[in-house]
Amino acid sequence: MTIRPKARRFHASAPESVHDGETKASETESKRSSVRVAVRKKAPQPQQTTASNPTEAEIRERMMQPEPHDDGFGDLRLTDPKPDTPSGSAAQPNEPADDRDAKLAAIRAEKLSDRQLRIARRIATLHQIRVSTDEEAVLELRERGIDPSHREALKKILSNEGAKVGSSPSPNAPAIRPPGSLTGPHGGENLPAADDMNEERRAAEIYRIQQDMARRRRRRLISLGMRLLVFVMLPTLAAGVYYFKIASPLYATYSQFQIQRADSTGGADVGGMFSSSPLANNTDSVAVQGYLTSREAMMRLNEDQGFKENYQSSELDPIRRLPADATNEEAYELYKDSVIIGYDPTEGLINMEVIAPNAELSKEFSLALIRYAEEEVDKLTARIRGDQMEGATENYKEAEANVLSAQRRVQELQTQLGVLDPAAESSVVMQQISQLEAQLTEKRLELGQLQANSNPVQSRVTATRGDIARLQEIISETRAQLTEDGDARNSLAEISGELRIAEGELATRQELLASAATQLVSAQIEANKQVRYLSMSISPVPPDEATYPKAFQNTIVAFLIFMGLYLMASLTVSILREQVST
Repeated sequence: MTIRPKARRFHASAPESVHDGETKASETESKRSSVRVAVRKKAPQPQQTTASNPTEAEIRERMMQPEPHDDGFGDLRLTDPKPDTPSGSAAQPNEPADDRDAKLAAIRAEKLSDRQLRIARRIATLHQIRVSTDEEAVLELRERGIDPSHREALKKILSNEGAKVGSSPSPNAPAIRPPGSLTGPHGGENLPAADDMNEERRAAEIYRIQQDMARRRRRRLISLGMRLLVFVMLPTLAAGVYYFKIASPLYATYSQFQIQRADSTGGADVGGMFSSSPLANNTDSVAVQGYLTSREAMMRLNEDQGFKENYQSSELDPIRRLPADATNEEAYELYKDSVIIGYDPTEGLINMEVIAPNAELSKEFSLALIRYAEEEVDKLTARIRGDQMEGATENYKEAEANVLSAQRRVQELQTQLGVLDPAAESSVVMQQISQLEAQLTEKRLELGQLQANSNPVQSRVTATRGDIARLQEIISETRAQLTEDGDARNSLAEISGELRIAEGELATRQELLASAATQLVSAQIEANKQVRYLSMSISPVPPDEATYPKAFQNTIVAFLIFMGLYLMASLTVSILREQVST
């Protein structure tokens, strides 16, 4: 979106126009085209007459005069002349009226077009020829040697008029007036000229401006210095006095340790490769760090080493000293400032700094906190080891009970079935059957020999056949003991199957018992072994001189803090003042 600039137009009345009756002054100004600036001393001015000053009536009349309307054409008059205005024919008083009427009639007889008549009227208006009709305009132009119907003459007239209008100054344009040449609205009366700036007065004005600027600059510098003194320097001075003169000396003890795991037997696998890396002990180190900065560690340190009592000593400055009735929260806030713990995750190291009013006391605090850290590390795995031991013990007891139950089942089967060892019983029966089978084979051979004779002994043949039949019956009865139930007991096959199931269950229970016993032994070993332990890299050593306060550094930090607060407040006030002023 483009906003076109708007130019304001200021209208001046005819009496107030700078060109009214000022031909001489304008000619003088046109001759002085160049402006020369020179320093000259003030010339004595003549006394202004009373006639140069306008009277009150003239001023009132000038103020009450209406401003003429400017149509934008300057002195160019495009309106028709008034009826009472004499026409251009007045310039020729000796011309007869009949001849003029004849010329006008001849022009009407030419039957010029309306466009040609309008052009003639406009050209006459441009030449400031006052006519009443279009035919009179044509007549007046022809008498002046201008043919309005000729195109080339028309172009020449328009170009000349345009150049004349462009070169002529605007009637109401401001003109450069020399000092003392200003005229009044009526009759060119001189106005009082402005005082000339001579060298002495200019030097005096410059000196006065410089003094005023220096006074303002000095006032601002003094105000700025007072604000800096009140809001920055005085607080910094107070902080420096405290750190250099009042603050009690404090001693810091540094120590460094890390949490490691015991070497496991399965170190050859992938899990064993990362068991000793810092990432594996990351959670343990973070847990120890959190414990050492907790309220529980502070309360244990207070119970064992008297943390509150040492900081309630009268040797400490009032700012660092704990009140006599200090609560645990107040002591904990001081504990967080006195025990500074940092953890390096890349190396897995825990850095601890303990601050105390005494060097030996800081060492004792450090050793106590390290001991608390070792106990916390043991507690981290104590539950796991306890659960493993408890689970192994329960598994062993359950396996032992199952073995006893299986043994009782075997005994009950042996007692109920009356067989100690089914396998042995089966082997005895099979031996009997084999012996009977051998005797049966001998009898069959003997029968065959007897029948081979031409005249066998019939009694022997009959006896042999009877033996064979009895042997076959005995063999069948013996075989029936293996697979068929008898009156006294079940078959050996059934007895053997039940006993084998019971014995197999007993063997399984015994294997489970042996595995549970192995797990129990391993759990006992792991429970008694320290899985994670604390390895000291830097042992706490008491310092021989005070570590804190660092007076110079703390004073510089206080100065920067107060300066930053002052700058922030100044910017805020400046912004608010600017917003309110706008």
